[in-house]
Amino acid sequence: MDKLIVILGPTASGKTGLSIKLAKRFNGEVVSADSRQIYRGMDIGTAKPLDLEGVNHWMLDIKNPNELYAVAEYKKDAVAAIEDIISKGKTPILAGGTGLYIKAVVDNLDIPKVEADPVLRQKIEKDLEKYGIDYVFKKLIKLDPEAAYIIDPKNPRRIIRALEVTLLTKKPFSAQRKLGCPLFNVLEIGIDTPKEELKKRIEKRVDQMIGAGLVEEVKSLINKYGKNQQAFDAIGYREIINFLDNKITLEEALEEIKIDTWHYARRQMTWFRKDKRICWIKSPTKAEKLVKKFL
Repeated sequence: MDKLIVILGPTASGKTGLSIKLAKRFNGEVVSADSRQIYRGMDIGTAKPLDLEGVNHWMLDIKNPNELYAVAEYKKDAVAAIEDIISKGKTPILAGGTGLYIKAVVDNLDIPKVEADPVLRQKIEKDLEKYGIDYVFKKLIKLDPEAAYIIDPKNPRRIIRALEVTLLTKKPFSAQRKLGCPLFNVLEIGIDTPKEELKKRIEKRVDQMIGAGLVEEVKSLINKYGKNQQAFDAIGYREIINFLDNKITLEEALEEIKIDTWHYARRQMTWFRKDKRICWIKSPTKAEKLVKKFL
């Protein structure tokens, strides 16, 4: 099978920098595996790379924030991009922190389509309104403990959909996808960053986002698309929207973004640690050695 390199890890661990370095070293192109960087205009809040150093990147800025984009669609598009890179005699590098996106490609997941049930969804939405988001999230986790690692506990739309699918199929949301025959010979490299260092990086990045104009970016997006878009449920955007709605102060929004991002990073690591195929590295030099041997 054709070879595929995967660079993964939690947010702010340095995946972009490493993937670009490896692409330049091994004649590669990068395919993004970030579920937020696919959206046009969502640049600062998603830490979208601005300087690609001449390396061709795929799966960035492919959708508007008011367009829905499912995992099955991502898998189809990402696989097509990887095959295009291979056809040019180059090395494909899949890089990102969205575990489900990576798993969809690496394990060739078969993702069944579950149609929405308006009546059931309305019932769940009423529970959300009456009892709060924590109640509905705990209900989901009781039925599907694994969902705790792939569903943002503060993202109501994701929670509602996951619970809806679980109740409709009578199967855990996290177990809906079936493994297929592998499409590629894969080397998975994970960036192992000490917790305290990662936490400091996250806090510094959030401060930089505010300095770079995150509030202005959110204002611009709201003016163009309206604030009730699923894409804006993402960390960094929902908190700034609450600030703009005068629900919290900017300082409170900043603190919430830092806390939510840290919790997200921990969920990412819990998800990735379950995959024993991942080679964990602490330095770019080690990654280069692994890739050289693999290729």
